[in-house]
Amino acid sequence: MANGSVTAERHGRRHQLLLAVPFRPMYTSWLDRLGLHRPELRAWALYDVANSAWMTTIKTTVFPPFFVGLATAAHLTSAAASSRFAFASAISVILVGLTGPLLGAIADLRGSKKAFLTAFIAVGVACSFGLYFSTPERWAMALTVFVIGNIAVTASLAFYNSLLPTVASTDEVDRVSTAGFALGYLGGGLLLAANLAMISAPERFGIADEASAVRLSFASVGVWWTLFSIPVLLRVREPRPRVEPGEAPGKGLLRVAAGRLVSTFRELRIHKDAGMMLLAFLVYNDAVNTFISMGTIYGVEIGIPVPFMMATLVAIQLVGVPFSFALGMLADRIGAKRTILLTLCVYGGISVYAFWLKTSTQFLVMGLLIGTVQGGAQALARSLFATMIPQHKAGEMFGFFGVFDRFGGAIGSMIFGATLAALGTSRPAILSLIVFFVLGGWLLTRVDVDRGRQLAREAEAKAAALAGAPLGATA
Repeated sequence: MANGSVTAERHGRRHQLLLAVPFRPMYTSWLDRLGLHRPELRAWALYDVANSAWMTTIKTTVFPPFFVGLATAAHLTSAAASSRFAFASAISVILVGLTGPLLGAIADLRGSKKAFLTAFIAVGVACSFGLYFSTPERWAMALTVFVIGNIAVTASLAFYNSLLPTVASTDEVDRVSTAGFALGYLGGGLLLAANLAMISAPERFGIADEASAVRLSFASVGVWWTLFSIPVLLRVREPRPRVEPGEAPGKGLLRVAAGRLVSTFRELRIHKDAGMMLLAFLVYNDAVNTFISMGTIYGVEIGIPVPFMMATLVAIQLVGVPFSFALGMLADRIGAKRTILLTLCVYGGISVYAFWLKTSTQFLVMGLLIGTVQGGAQALARSLFATMIPQHKAGEMFGFFGVFDRFGGAIGSMIFGATLAALGTSRPAILSLIVFFVLGGWLLTRVDVDRGRQLAREAEAKAAALAGAPLGATA
């Protein structure tokens, strides 16, 4: 009997060890490995290709220096034009952050995520075409259209991301999300490269001059955005309306939205490590997004030729694809938290390097360094946060994550604008971003990942017990 007890105990321990080993799916094809093995998965991921056209061609590369040129032609100083662009970028981000939770609540109650996605796509596409009519006399109109378009593309991402659980199962979601991220880098880079070729040699394409080529590049974003949005709108189904106990549309959408925000905030107070992760992400992601949105403005200020800056930004897109995957593999070995801290160390060095850079070659080096860590710093934050929240509360928790993500960049852009307005140079502002990386990294060190995950699993078990269903059971 003793031997039998020992044997049973050993089998029990072996069973526990097997359960502790992470599940590694067996892939049946290369599309399965990439997370693109079903039509609806491919349709969902292609929207990353669609919206990346605005992010690369308009938001970060072509429009910022083009706008500075328009405004200076209308007799503004370069510093004043750059300052106005910085403040406009910050305003667009803040507006999305303030309205996002309300619109998300309406979409949940009415089951209208795709309707909101369609509406924001339409607005963004219209703004892309609207920028074609930018002239020095209309510089204020151009900036206004940019702000509206930036709001549209950023808001559309919230509804796009909320469709991910609809198309992907639990064991697919990481691969599908990563596939969309990589395709976005690739797609945005390809259109940007085509537009830069057109801008650098307009006569080869039968275009009158560089300014006309720039305006046509804005219109190309509208065409690209439209075409690659069609699959997600046609092939991805609309999730059913979700109404929490005690909620009803008749109570008023504003009250429902406020109630959900309060509930989610209370959940984050319980899951302190997830909340600390959000705070760390808000701080360091602010600096990451500032690099993205203000990089070309800084390049114009220090005298980097615009064509060279454009080529550098294409290089960043291409470098970002393999390094995003590489950082994901590194996270498998040393953990997502340590990998993020590594990227923040690199970013801190980039801030110091950027303060001193003067030549085009140095600007290229800065861009390539950003490309190595940009994707990982943002993508791993999402995956780490996902492991520290109860899965039955993922929608509400990621609603908060989206708000923090949207606000990332607002403070940094404001600092850029204020520094330019006061000093006529943004070098101190670019150096000040190191404070965000250091503070964000310090906050991240305060996150106890194991404790956060344990609390999340306990909450899941408690919810399953109250529902009278085994943990992990699906409807």
